[in-house]
Formats: sequence, structure tokens, C-alpha cells
Amino acid sequence: MSEIYVAAAQALKDKVRLVQDFPEEGILFEDLTPVLADADSFTAVVDGLAEACKELGADMIGGLDARGFLLGSAVAYKLGLGILAIRKKGKLPPPVLTQEYELEYGTAALEIPNSGIDIKGKRIVLVDDVLATGGTLHGATLLLESAGAEVVGNVVVLEVQGLEGRERLKGSPLIVLNQMGSKD
Repeated sequence: MSEIYVAAAQALKDKVRLVQDFPEEGILFEDLTPVLADADSFTAVVDGLAEACKELGADMIGGLDARGFLLGSAVAYKLGLGILAIRKKGKLPPPVLTQEYELEYGTAALEIPNSGIDIKGKRIVLVDDVLATGGTLHGATLLLESAGAEVVGNVVVLEVQGLEGRERLKGSPLIVLNQMGSKD
């Protein structure tokens, strides 16, 4: 196990704030805010995400609205790559490419600019904070592929167990930092 991954997993173990019964009863919410606010922990997590993106062969990072922007931007900067902000519907001026996707209870849509950015043939790694049902990452993949990009993997900080998000990604490479092992 890479020391970079061990450091990221340990930072998460040490700093993630666990909130029982949020946003509803029976859910254990893993709050990343303390991780992001601590310089050493934030650095360890960004280093882990960057290592994963490098291993997957990224030549561009796709950051998902909104925490994926924050994390993806730091990763892109560290690797000397560009960042593509994948926005929620209605946040970008036209023309845009739009992809609707299924959520646990309903639908949503993601958008990217339809001009000014050429992503055809780019190897993009999607970066986000949490993998839950996998709907957003799957929708982003469909959107980028429709624009001619190749999504070569997904990198997230945390995975919520029991929601089958991993299965929704249909075998696409996935690296989850809090599952990369930590020193006990």
C-alpha cells in the first residue's frame, strides 16, 4: 500500500466528523469539513486523490458540482492538469450539453459548456467527495462520453456502503480513499 494512500486514509480516520441521524434518522453522516479545514489532512487527501488520478492516466480532471470542484481543482493544480467543472443544470450560460440521470428519488441533470472547451479524446478522471448511489458519477460519465471524452476512472474520498453506487458505475475503475488502508 502506497504511503500516500495510507496517509490519506489516516487523515480521514482522524478528522472525519461522524453525525448520527443526519440528514434523517438512521443515517450516519460523514462530514468532511474538519478534514478540509485542517491543512495537513487536506494536503494528505489531495495527495491521495492526485496519486489515484495519476495512476488512472488522467490528462484532465472532471470535478463534480460542488465539492468535486474544490477537491478536483486542488488535484488538477497538483498534477499540472486542467479542471472541467461539471455543473448542475441551469448554472452555465448557453450553449451547454446536458445529461439527465436517475437519483434514488427522481431525476437531475448535469451540464458542461458546448463551446470553448475541446474535450474530444481527453482521458478524464472524475473526482468527487462521496460515492453514494452512483447516479451523479454515472450521469457525468454519460455526459462526457457524449462530448467525445473518455472517462478513465472515478476517484472519491468516501463511499457510503449499502447504496450500490459501485455497481451503478458498471465496472468503471473506482478508487476510494477511505478504503485504501490505514495504520491502526
